[in-house]
Amino acid sequence: MKIKITLVEQKGTCPCHRGHKVGDTFDFDTERGKLCPMAAHVLFPMIDILRYGGELKSNVFCCPDVDTINVFKIEKVD
Repeated sequence: MKIKITLVEQKGTCPCHRGHKVGDTFDFDTERGKLCPMAAHVLFPMIDILRYGGELKSNVFCCPDVDTINVFKIEKVD
């Protein structure tokens, strides 16, 4: 199973310091190095839950950068 991560919204007042833009999509297995380390740190536990058969109440999560607030969607791809 693959995990696809998509930036779906930016709510903060500053652009992403890593340069991410709405619509950017990442394959967690092959492109995690391109993903902002702060976002990857937040998303990793949710990705683990999905990989090991768990379910999430929501599939959207935001990065911890209060000035940017990137909102990411996580999806399982079979």
